[in-house]
Amino acid sequence: MNAPTRFDDARAREVAATFDLTALPPDFYANPYPYYHALREHAPVKAMPDGSWFLTRYDDILPVYRDPKVFSSDKRKEFGPKYGPSPLLEHHTTSLVFNDPPLHTRVRRAIVGALSQRHIAAMEPGLVVLVDRLLDALAEQGGGDLIAAFAGAIPVEIIGNLLGVPHADRGPLRDWSLAILGALEPVLTPERRDAGNRAVVEMSAYLDGLCAERREHPRDPATDVLTRLIQGEQDGERLTAAELTHQCIFLLNAGHETTTNLIGNALHALCEWPGERARLVADPALIDGAIEEFLRFESSNQLGNRISTQPVSVGGVPLPADARITLCIGAANRDPAQFPDPDRLDVARTPNRHIAFAFGIHTCAGLNLARLEGRVAIGRFLARFPRYVLDGAPVRGGRARFRGFAALPIRTGA
Repeated sequence: MNAPTRFDDARAREVAATFDLTALPPDFYANPYPYYHALREHAPVKAMPDGSWFLTRYDDILPVYRDPKVFSSDKRKEFGPKYGPSPLLEHHTTSLVFNDPPLHTRVRRAIVGALSQRHIAAMEPGLVVLVDRLLDALAEQGGGDLIAAFAGAIPVEIIGNLLGVPHADRGPLRDWSLAILGALEPVLTPERRDAGNRAVVEMSAYLDGLCAERREHPRDPATDVLTRLIQGEQDGERLTAAELTHQCIFLLNAGHETTTNLIGNALHALCEWPGERARLVADPALIDGAIEEFLRFESSNQLGNRISTQPVSVGGVPLPADARITLCIGAANRDPAQFPDPDRLDVARTPNRHIAFAFGIHTCAGLNLARLEGRVAIGRFLARFPRYVLDGAPVRGGRARFRGFAALPIRTGA
């Protein structure tokens, strides 16, 4: 049964008037879409009690992405009070995603150079082998937890390969990632703070050793992202040791969590929309468009952030300089002004101009790799197990920013 997507009008008005990102009710984590709908209708540029602003309309969010000078990604002013002097502060104010040019430009160019279409295409045979091996294990057991046994295992291997992380060292990567990204939630609990700081320290220590090894034994910079980051651009400024470490943490975390959520969210959505599942099983050629729809329908990353560098108007609402702005990607991707019948999964939806990968200079550098992983993983899973079923209650990840599952038990049905 599909979850409701709207409140009645009275409840929607109440939600819009009282919504507070730092005090979310439990049902929000299970199903945020009625809240997003209420805000789009009644308070699309919503002032939060803490002085920040929450945007939910597609046509308000896109101009913010388009203007990185007025809407900065530099998080030092926001994260300084949140984290205090800490490993988390150092990481989240150094990594690619939370910086403006010129650091953003230098690092992004190095990453994108190793993620060209040619290089990504060369990864596909190895990805197919990996996916089929994981599917064999699921078949042998008759099912299992799709997150631990499948969706979470794929990006760890792919990003690990990109950075040349030895297979024997990959065990802690998922837990480190979850802890560091968990500290980006709107509310930083003491538990999240401690786990995040510990993960940054442990991950940094490991990566410092990996970077030292790669300096001694560089690999082909055309395909090895870490070697490219170490060597930098010809006649260009190289990253400091700390910058290098934090970009590696960012790559491992961003490439892992979002792809895990894409695969898990998609396979869960197809259980709730059996007609669309049957359509995709019957016509596997729909898979490319279906991946875009999964990204739109259940965006892996639901929230983004900017800070205004000057007074500016957004959606007709004047905002001051240094306004902290939350961009609700999940709400924009269900905006009926942009997507007809937005709460319906349509694996052949076109056009589909979603912003699951953000937009502008901060468009996800690994978007084509994520699409490849989604296409191979979901396509081959459906070909192998077209009659899979849920085998117990799914467990959501319990986070507002990153929407996914902590556990998704299934039976293969094969």
